[in-house]
Amino acid sequence: MPISFANIPANIKVPLYWVEVDPSMAGLPTINLRALLVGVATADAEAPMDIARPIGSQAQADLAFGQGSELARMFKAFFANNFANEVWGLPLAEPAAAAAATGTIGITDAPTAAGTIHLYISGEHIPINIATTDTTGDIAAAIADAINAQVDLPVTAAVSAVGGSDVDLTSTFKSINANDISVMLNYFGSRGGEQTPPGLGITLPATGFLTAGTGTPVFDNAIMNLGEEPFEYVAMPYTDSNSLFDWDQEYGFTDMGRWGWQRQLFGHIFSAKRGTYADLLTFGDALNSPVESIMAFEVASPSPSYEWAAAYAAKAQRALINDPARPLQALTLNDIKAADVHQRFDFVELNSLASTGLAIQKIGGDNQPMIAREQTTYQVNLYGQPDDAYELVTTLATLAKLLRNQKHAVTSKYPRHKLANDGTKFGAGQAIVTPGIIKGELIAQYQQDMYNGLVEDLSNFKRYLLVERDPNDPNRVNVLYPPDLINQLRIFAVLAQFRLQYDRGVDTQMIGPTQPPFNAASGA
Repeated sequence: MPISFANIPANIKVPLYWVEVDPSMAGLPTINLRALLVGVATADAEAPMDIARPIGSQAQADLAFGQGSELARMFKAFFANNFANEVWGLPLAEPAAAAAATGTIGITDAPTAAGTIHLYISGEHIPINIATTDTTGDIAAAIADAINAQVDLPVTAAVSAVGGSDVDLTSTFKSINANDISVMLNYFGSRGGEQTPPGLGITLPATGFLTAGTGTPVFDNAIMNLGEEPFEYVAMPYTDSNSLFDWDQEYGFTDMGRWGWQRQLFGHIFSAKRGTYADLLTFGDALNSPVESIMAFEVASPSPSYEWAAAYAAKAQRALINDPARPLQALTLNDIKAADVHQRFDFVELNSLASTGLAIQKIGGDNQPMIAREQTTYQVNLYGQPDDAYELVTTLATLAKLLRNQKHAVTSKYPRHKLANDGTKFGAGQAIVTPGIIKGELIAQYQQDMYNGLVEDLSNFKRYLLVERDPNDPNRVNVLYPPDLINQLRIFAVLAQFRLQYDRGVDTQMIGPTQPPFNAASGA
């Protein structure tokens, strides 16, 4: 019986018609590429710590992780940039002995004219209308009330004393990232209709940010509890060495990493780092991970690093699910506020940051940041020599897609097959494969991947593809798989070699075929 049945017995005697259904040639590879946001929750959060859970709305995030918490704010930034793809949250407990960040807004003089205070906390606009009859105490109370009325802010406010003129701000969550909460006035300036009311004296935290926040989360239990659940795009806002190391180990190429041969889960880590040009260069120079991409942004941006990280991961997920090989450049990070024009990185700074393993952003025509280059932190090989093999997020994203396609084809079409040498004469329909059949399958899959814009150069792929039986294990096939990943249009360089007039008497090759050569003697 040449046809290999999986279920119908070969010795069946009962008539008549029996059928088994085989889906091995019908299915297409499908996988739900989830995002995961990692951040600190408030002490009164509903969700258990260190356990990921799916989130479908901002209301769910606020309830699960606490309004104004780092993680809830990350979801606010995520949903502003991605409303369609599945996302989970991984809440972290406030670190042991951690401290909240604090700051003070002081009212030193009452206004001489009515107006509006345009206060921004963590990039959120908080307008406070004041009258000329308001005292400094009245204004301080109005500021505190306006802040507390916006319950999703990452701070709470209290007037320092009854009738006092100072407003004390305290972060809603405790961690070092609370120091990234900005406090500023008049983000859009007078051109945007924002200016401080005449005569009003108001002071803000000296650095423009809350300070004194301490504590970095411990990720051990949170990472362990992820188990084998697939999470492709992780927004992880902590950029200290220990945190980056822990997530690199989970997602890297070690035996137990998600890119390792045992787990084959794949995935990427997205983060963001605020800093001066010099500080970011030093920071980037010490990094080297193929799976981590950290967006560099200016000190003067009002938006906190954890919201930058969430927005970056959201746009990456949305774009790479559609096509993992397309560059992320020009994708806008919605609701992220850029630094003022004179405080933004210039061309030289951006180019150097990208050359030092940091993703970079530019400002688009809508005055919002957009991804300029999705650089990973990978810069050198195992011997410390410069290497660009993994420098772009799209490289591993494309490779993950290819490997998943290949795995689906092999596991769907050959789940219970016998293995024979090429040239073996066996009946049609037998569940038998040979190295040649497998090679043909891989070439066919490569052609499909090329049609879908993931790879190129089929002829050289065929030339270097090797499929062979293992000399020491007759039940094993070894494959050397050499895909040529498609590249991206990232640089368009033009040499504008202009002329004031072509010299028609010298170079007749430049003259069109319907135009006779210029005759210098006759002038015709």
